[in-house]
Amino acid sequence: MAKRDDEIKQIPGEESGNGLSRRSFLKIGGLAAAVPVVTGPKIIQVGGEQVEVHGPHAAPITLMVNGKRQTLNVEPRVTLLDALREDLDVTGPKRVCDRGECGACTVLIDGKAVYSCSTLAIDAQGKEIVTIEGLMAGATQLSPVQEAYVQHDASQCGFCTSGFVTATTAFLRDHPNPTHEEMVRNLGGNFCRCGTYGGIREVVQAHAGGKRAATEAAGAVAVKGGF
Repeated sequence: MAKRDDEIKQIPGEESGNGLSRRSFLKIGGLAAAVPVVTGPKIIQVGGEQVEVHGPHAAPITLMVNGKRQTLNVEPRVTLLDALREDLDVTGPKRVCDRGECGACTVLIDGKAVYSCSTLAIDAQGKEIVTIEGLMAGATQLSPVQEAYVQHDASQCGFCTSGFVTATTAFLRDHPNPTHEEMVRNLGGNFCRCGTYGGIREVVQAHAGGKRAATEAAGAVAVKGGF
Protein backbone atom coordinates (compact mmCIF):
# COMPACT_ATOMS: atom_id res chain seq x y z
CA MET A 1 0.00 0.00 0.00
CA ALA A 2 1.45 3.34 -0.99
CA LYS A 3 2.17 5.86 1.76
CA ARG A 4 0.74 9.32 1.65
CA ASP A 5 3.18 12.16 1.05
CA ASP A 6 2.76 13.48 4.59
CA GLU A 7 3.71 10.07 5.98
CA ILE A 8 7.06 9.85 4.19
CA LYS A 9 9.82 10.54 6.74
CA GLN A 10 13.09 12.22 5.89
CA ILE A 11 16.01 9.80 6.00
CA PRO A 12 18.59 10.92 8.67
CA GLY A 13 21.43 12.86 7.06
CA GLU A 14 19.45 13.39 3.87
CA GLU A 15 18.98 16.96 2.76
CA SER A 16 15.52 18.44 2.93
CA GLY A 17 14.05 20.79 0.41
CA ASN A 18 15.83 23.80 1.90
CA GLY A 19 19.27 22.21 1.44
CA LEU A 20 19.87 21.66 5.20
CA SER A 21 20.00 18.09 6.47
CA ARG A 22 18.75 17.12 9.89
CA ARG A 23 22.27 16.02 10.85
CA SER A 24 23.70 19.42 9.90
CA PHE A 25 20.91 21.18 11.78
CA LEU A 26 21.68 19.20 14.96
CA LYS A 27 25.39 19.97 14.67
CA ILE A 28 24.73 23.68 14.30
CA GLY A 29 22.27 23.68 17.18
CA GLY A 30 24.68 21.83 19.47
CA LEU A 31 27.54 24.17 18.62
CA ALA A 32 25.42 27.25 19.26
CA ALA A 33 24.39 25.91 22.67
CA ALA A 34 27.97 25.11 23.63
CA VAL A 35 29.48 28.49 22.72
CA PRO A 36 28.54 31.35 25.11
CA VAL A 37 27.41 34.56 23.52
CA VAL A 38 29.35 37.57 24.76
CA THR A 39 27.64 40.85 24.09
CA GLY A 40 27.57 44.25 25.66
CA PRO A 41 24.75 45.48 27.90
CA LYS A 42 21.43 46.52 26.46
CA ILE A 43 20.43 50.12 27.18
CA ILE A 44 16.82 50.86 28.11
CA GLN A 45 15.04 53.98 29.31
CA VAL A 46 13.71 53.86 32.89
CA GLY A 47 12.23 56.99 34.41
CA GLY A 48 13.89 59.13 31.79
CA GLU A 49 17.33 57.68 32.51
CA GLN A 50 19.43 55.16 30.60
CA VAL A 51 19.87 51.87 32.44
CA GLU A 52 22.17 49.01 31.44
CA VAL A 53 20.60 45.55 31.29
CA HIS A 54 23.12 42.70 31.38
CA GLY A 55 22.71 39.04 30.52
CA PRO A 56 21.59 36.41 30.57
CA HIS A 57 24.90 35.37 29.01
CA ALA A 58 28.40 36.47 29.98
CA ALA A 59 29.04 40.15 29.41
CA PRO A 60 32.24 42.20 29.44
CA ILE A 61 32.79 44.29 32.55
CA THR A 62 35.67 46.40 33.83
CA LEU A 63 36.76 46.41 37.47
CA MET A 64 39.34 48.62 39.17
CA VAL A 65 41.08 46.21 41.55
CA ASN A 66 43.98 47.38 43.72
CA GLY A 67 44.65 50.27 41.36
CA LYS A 68 44.63 48.14 38.19
CA ARG A 69 41.91 48.20 35.54
CA GLN A 70 40.80 44.64 34.79
CA THR A 71 38.46 43.56 31.98
CA LEU A 72 36.68 40.21 32.18
CA ASN A 73 33.58 38.40 30.93
CA VAL A 74 31.13 37.28 33.61
CA GLU A 75 27.48 36.34 33.84
CA PRO A 76 25.32 38.89 35.69
CA ARG A 77 24.83 36.43 38.57
CA VAL A 78 28.57 36.19 39.37
CA THR A 79 29.55 37.69 42.72
CA LEU A 80 32.50 39.97 43.19
CA LEU A 81 34.15 37.26 45.31
CA ASP A 82 33.95 34.73 42.47
CA ALA A 83 35.15 37.28 39.91
CA LEU A 84 38.16 38.16 42.07
CA ARG A 85 39.15 34.60 42.94
CA GLU A 86 38.19 32.65 39.82
CA ASP A 87 38.71 35.19 37.03
CA LEU A 88 41.38 37.55 38.35
CA ASP A 89 43.28 35.18 40.68
CA VAL A 90 42.99 37.63 43.58
CA THR A 91 42.70 35.12 46.41
CA GLY A 92 43.01 37.33 49.50
CA PRO A 93 39.23 37.43 50.09
CA LYS A 94 38.17 33.98 51.32
CA ARG A 95 35.02 31.99 50.67
CA VAL A 96 33.81 30.60 53.99
CA CYS A 97 30.09 31.06 54.65
CA ASP A 98 29.31 32.39 51.14
CA ARG A 99 26.19 34.06 52.51
CA GLY A 100 27.32 37.39 53.99
CA GLU A 101 27.66 36.29 57.60
CA CYS A 102 31.32 35.68 58.55
CA GLY A 103 33.27 38.54 56.91
CA ALA A 104 36.15 36.42 55.56
CA CYS A 105 35.47 37.82 52.08
CA THR A 106 35.58 41.48 53.15
CA VAL A 107 36.97 43.97 50.63
CA LEU A 108 36.89 47.75 50.42
CA ILE A 109 34.66 49.36 47.80
CA ASP A 110 35.24 53.10 47.61
CA GLY A 111 36.72 52.84 51.10
CA LYS A 112 33.77 51.02 52.64
CA ALA A 113 34.11 47.48 54.01
CA VAL A 114 31.65 45.14 52.25
CA TYR A 115 31.09 41.40 51.87
CA SER A 116 32.25 40.50 48.37
CA CYS A 117 30.28 37.22 48.47
CA SER A 118 27.00 39.16 48.49
CA THR A 119 28.01 41.87 46.00
CA LEU A 120 27.50 41.35 42.28
CA ALA A 121 30.58 41.92 40.17
CA ILE A 122 28.67 44.07 37.66
CA ASP A 123 27.59 46.38 40.49
CA ALA A 124 31.23 47.03 41.42
CA GLN A 125 32.04 48.63 38.07
CA GLY A 126 33.26 52.21 38.25
CA LYS A 127 34.30 51.81 41.88
CA GLU A 128 37.65 51.42 43.61
CA ILE A 129 38.03 47.86 44.90
CA VAL A 130 40.80 47.15 47.41
CA THR A 131 41.59 43.70 48.77
CA ILE A 132 44.14 42.78 51.42
CA GLU A 133 46.75 42.53 48.65
CA GLY A 134 46.16 46.19 47.82
CA LEU A 135 46.75 47.34 51.41
CA MET A 136 50.46 46.58 51.22
CA ALA A 137 52.82 49.53 50.76
CA GLY A 138 54.76 47.69 48.07
CA ALA A 139 55.50 44.15 46.97
CA THR A 140 56.95 43.12 50.35
CA GLN A 141 56.11 45.88 52.83
CA LEU A 142 53.11 45.30 55.07
CA SER A 143 50.70 48.08 55.94
CA PRO A 144 50.68 49.31 59.57
CA VAL A 145 47.52 47.32 60.32
CA GLN A 146 48.91 44.16 58.72
CA GLU A 147 52.11 44.57 60.72
CA ALA A 148 50.11 45.05 63.91
CA TYR A 149 48.26 41.77 63.33
CA VAL A 150 51.63 40.04 63.20
CA GLN A 151 53.05 41.81 66.25
CA HIS A 152 49.98 41.14 68.40
CA ASP A 153 49.53 37.54 67.25
CA ALA A 154 46.01 38.37 66.09
CA SER A 155 45.60 35.35 63.85
CA GLN A 156 45.78 31.59 64.20
CA CYS A 157 44.68 29.53 61.20
CA GLY A 158 44.60 32.75 59.15
CA PHE A 159 41.49 32.00 57.15
CA CYS A 160 39.53 34.95 58.57
CA THR A 161 42.56 37.25 58.83
CA SER A 162 42.35 38.93 55.42
CA GLY A 163 38.76 39.95 56.07
CA PHE A 164 39.57 41.16 59.58
CA VAL A 165 42.60 43.17 58.42
CA THR A 166 40.58 44.81 55.65
CA ALA A 167 37.67 45.63 57.96
CA THR A 168 40.02 46.89 60.68
CA THR A 169 41.79 49.17 58.19
CA ALA A 170 38.51 50.86 57.24
CA PHE A 171 37.38 51.00 60.86
CA LEU A 172 40.53 52.69 62.20
CA ARG A 173 40.54 55.16 59.33
CA ASP A 174 37.01 56.28 60.25
CA HIS A 175 37.45 55.87 64.04
CA PRO A 176 41.01 56.88 64.98
CA ASN A 177 40.13 56.88 68.69
CA PRO A 178 37.40 54.24 68.96
CA THR A 179 35.36 53.17 71.94
CA HIS A 180 34.79 49.53 72.74
CA GLU A 181 31.19 49.83 71.58
CA GLU A 182 32.34 51.22 68.23
CA MET A 183 34.76 48.32 67.85
CA VAL A 184 32.01 45.79 68.55
CA ARG A 185 29.59 47.50 66.19
CA ASN A 186 32.04 47.84 63.29
CA LEU A 187 34.03 44.61 63.58
CA GLY A 188 31.27 42.40 64.99
CA GLY A 189 30.35 41.27 61.48
CA ASN A 190 33.66 39.42 61.16
CA PHE A 191 34.07 36.11 62.96
CA CYS A 192 37.17 34.22 64.06
CA ARG A 193 36.50 30.56 64.74
CA CYS A 194 39.91 30.22 66.43
CA GLY A 195 38.98 32.93 68.95
CA THR A 196 41.86 35.38 68.50
CA TYR A 197 39.72 38.35 69.54
CA GLY A 198 42.14 39.32 72.29
CA GLY A 199 44.88 39.97 69.75
CA ILE A 200 42.49 41.86 67.47
CA ARG A 201 41.51 44.10 70.41
CA GLU A 202 45.19 44.80 70.98
CA VAL A 203 45.60 45.80 67.33
CA VAL A 204 42.77 48.32 67.66
CA GLN A 205 44.05 49.59 71.00
CA ALA A 206 47.59 50.02 69.69
CA HIS A 207 46.43 52.05 66.72
CA ALA A 208 44.01 54.04 68.85
CA GLY A 209 46.99 54.89 71.10
CA GLY A 210 44.77 54.55 73.70
CA LYS A 211 43.90 53.69 76.95
CA ARG A 212 40.30 54.61 76.18
CA ALA A 213 39.37 51.47 74.25
CA ALA A 214 41.62 49.32 76.45
CA THR A 215 40.00 50.54 79.67
CA GLU A 216 36.48 50.09 78.33
CA ALA A 217 37.30 46.65 76.92
CA ALA A 218 38.66 45.47 80.26
CA GLY A 219 35.29 45.84 81.94
CA ALA A 220 33.09 45.04 78.96
CA VAL A 221 31.12 41.87 78.43
CA ALA A 222 31.57 40.26 74.99
CA VAL A 223 28.18 40.40 73.35
CA LYS A 224 28.93 40.06 69.65
CA GLY A 225 31.74 38.60 67.57
CA GLY A 226 33.77 37.59 70.65
CA PHE A 227 34.90 41.14 71.50
